[in-house]
This record gives sequence, C-alpha cells and structure tokens, in this order.
Amino acid sequence: MTYDLLIRNGRVIDPETGFDEVCDVAISGGEIAAVGTDLGPAAREIDATGLVVAPGFIDLHAHGQSVAADRMQAFDGVTTSLELEVGALPVAEWYEHQATVPRALNYGTAAAWAFARRAAFGGFTPDGKKNPIAHMGGSNDTRWNTEAATAEQAEEIVALTRQALEEGAIGIGMPNGYLTGAGLKELSLICDLAAEFDRPTYTHIAYMANTDPNSSVESYIRLIGLAGATGAHMHICHLNSTSLRDIDRAVEVIAKAQAQGLPVTTEAYPYGAGSTVVGAGFFADPNFRTKTGSDYSDIELVKNHRRFTDRDDILRAAHENPADLVMWHYLDVEVNAEHRRMLDASVTYPGGSIASDAMPWVRPDGSIYDGMDWPLPPEVSAHPRSSGTFTRFLREYTRERETMPLVEALAKCTIYPAQVIERCAPQIARKARLRAGFDADIVVFDPATITDRATFTDMNRASEGVVHLLVGGTAVISDGTLDTAAAPGRAIRCPQG
Repeated sequence: MTYDLLIRNGRVIDPETGFDEVCDVAISGGEIAAVGTDLGPAAREIDATGLVVAPGFIDLHAHGQSVAADRMQAFDGVTTSLELEVGALPVAEWYEHQATVPRALNYGTAAAWAFARRAAFGGFTPDGKKNPIAHMGGSNDTRWNTEAATAEQAEEIVALTRQALEEGAIGIGMPNGYLTGAGLKELSLICDLAAEFDRPTYTHIAYMANTDPNSSVESYIRLIGLAGATGAHMHICHLNSTSLRDIDRAVEVIAKAQAQGLPVTTEAYPYGAGSTVVGAGFFADPNFRTKTGSDYSDIELVKNHRRFTDRDDILRAAHENPADLVMWHYLDVEVNAEHRRMLDASVTYPGGSIASDAMPWVRPDGSIYDGMDWPLPPEVSAHPRSSGTFTRFLREYTRERETMPLVEALAKCTIYPAQVIERCAPQIARKARLRAGFDADIVVFDPATITDRATFTDMNRASEGVVHLLVGGTAVISDGTLDTAAAPGRAIRCPQG
C-alpha cells in the first residue's frame, strides 16, 4: 500500500498512552494509518529528524473564530479552536455561517446562556453571524447583566438555551462574572439542563475579588456546589485570571472537590494579564482597587494602549464603547517571583488544560477584523495569548524552566481538553491521540526553538517552531510556511435533536 504521507524519524509522542519513541507516522485519507518503522512507501514524505510529532492542540477557549485567528493559532500548534466560555446564539445559525468561512482549524461553540438572558430581558436579537464578543458589550442597557430574572424570563432563558443544545451546542457557556444579577436559582436551572444533555458548562466564576464577601474563593465554592447539587460538569475557565491573587486557596478547594468525585475541571493560560471588554461590570465597582489588588492603571485599552487613571476614566470609556477590548495586568510575573509562583500553581495544576482565551483581532477603531490578509495588517491587535499561548507554555514550562516532562505538557494541550468534551462531541474522541485509526490532526515542532513571539506591544507576531501542521491530513503549515489557501477545518458539534 502507498500512503498519502509519511512523517519519518520524528520523536512521536502520544500523551494518552505515554508512547514516546523515534519512529514514523503514516497518513491516508485524513487518518493516521500506522505508527512504527518500515511502514512502506508514501506519495509524500516529511523528514522529522530532531522534531516532535504530536497530536494537534485543542483550545477549549478561543474567541477569535475567524480566518485571521485560525492562522495565528496554527503557528501556536492548534488544530481545533472552540468558543466555549461565551458561546453563540442561535447555534444553528452560527454553524451555518462558519461553514461559509474558509476555516483552517476545526471549530465549534457552546450555547450562549448570556445571550439567551439578554434576549429574555428584551430589546435584543442574537445574531449567529456576529462574533460573540461583540454581543458581550455594545449596549448601555445593563438590565440583563445586573438584574435578577423573573420566573417568566427564567423560563425563556432555559427554553432558548435548550434550543441551542438541541442544535448541537457543545455544552453551555456561563460567563457568570459578567451577569452579576443571575442568582443560584437561575444558575441551577441552567446546570440542570446541562446535566440533562450530559454536556459541560464552561464557567467564568461569579466574582473576581480577593476579599469577602463575593470573593473568587466564594465563587469556586458556589460552582462546586452547583456540580454537587445538579450533577453538571462544571469546567472552570481561566483559573489563573479569575483567581487573581487567591490562586493558592482556589486550587485547594478545587482539588478537594475533585477528590470527592465531583465533575469539576480546569484550564489556565501562561500569562499574568487577562483580557475582556471595557464595559465589564467589575471595573465599575467603587471598591475595585481593594477587592482585586489592582489599580486602574493596570487596565490597558487594546486599540490604543491607553492606561486608565481612575474609575471615572474607565466608566467614560465604557459608556462610549462598552465592547472595546482591554487588557488587565493583574500579575507582574516578569518581576515578582511570588506572582510567578501563583501563576504556576494554576498553569501546572494536575490534570488541568491549557486554553488561550484568545481574543478577536481588532482594528484601531475597536471593530473586529474579519479580513483575509496574511501576514495580518500591522495595525490590528488582540492579546499576546491570541498568538502564543501553547508555544509560550512549552518554551517556559518544559524547555527553559523544566517544570514538567514534555509528555505531560503535551497532555495538557491535547488529551486533557479532549476529555472535557469528548463524551458529548464524538468527533473529539477521534482527536488528541497519535495512534492508528485516529484523525490526522498533527503538529510537528522543533522542541529546541518553539517559542511565542507576540508581546503586549506587538501582539500579531506569529509563534516560531511549528514546522508542519496538519488538520485532517491536510497541510496548513509546511516547512514553517502557511498555506493561505488551506481550509480543512470542520465543525465540532454534538448530536442534534
């Protein structure tokens, strides 16, 4: 038999089984046909001597969802990019629209509980063709954020979310921290729904603060309580940034919950700076400084890098354009050793996934860039994690600081995120493994050179070290060069109906 492609002499790693040997990988029909030596001829060969051959990375938390975002994430080793924390609505319309976009990476979405809530409060019709981040701001009507739902509104919220699950959503996005008016009664109904469909929730915890009441730790305990009360799988988004400086206590309570068998999982990204919209309600809190340990000067407007001076300054910006992206520099990991240790506690948490929380690329006026130029125009920006999360993690945590073996690091990028969703998304059960019979979503990288290049001033610098990237056996990157015509990305979706 002649294979379509043979990757020769690479260090082949399958994180699920711990397989780690120098050998060959044969690919045919978009699948891995064989792994071993002396496999026979192929129509095309890649010499991977000195390179690592691994499953492509699965990003559970990527808000970009565009051609530009896919291309930047391809150089970060990602083959599947999912919008799960916020999600989309209507879900069927979102998938229909994405099918018309030449996506380089596999894609998928959760149900957007937030937009179901916004619709139930009136004056809003969700648009599945718009980037979900644009829906998170865009209005100075904050009732859907700050007010409790009536019984009738709660019924509508549940109905809209149920419809999204029936349309194939990969669980429910629950950005609770942006919807402070939602109480536990409403949240329990949404979690009941997730448990009924056996799909995860992806939760941005309710509070971001290091002081009681309404602390981050209280939020984790609420989330754990919901897992116990409803049986819903509660996936914690960005354990690092929502814990702020209480990461140590956060991981303690999470570990205790997991030890009791509660369905709670985590993710983190290797940066001490978060990103959100300037209209996020927690910035308006008069006690923001005391609660978070941050100053308003730690908040940076992405489109022009302006730092805020005080609460009134950020409130004016939120009123002018609540959907403008900002970066929040909550830890100074480059200077402060204690901040670095805290970030490490979230990133290296046992069994936790790496996920980027990649933000959309935006123009200088704050509008989302949906163009096809490559390289990206120099004026567009996002967050360095939109370019370099996984490569930064591998460089820092395996090569430079040697905090964990490469096989375990790759598990955090592949099999751990796959295990969060594969029970409800059958396509994922065919990914994240490098064995015969699984999809040929493969990254081939140089462990000696792999690195992020994006900075907080030059965010759209593509990562280096990914030599080849295959999605379903189709080359998106070959010999370090992007194929701009490649669009092999396919929908990841739960069964409908």
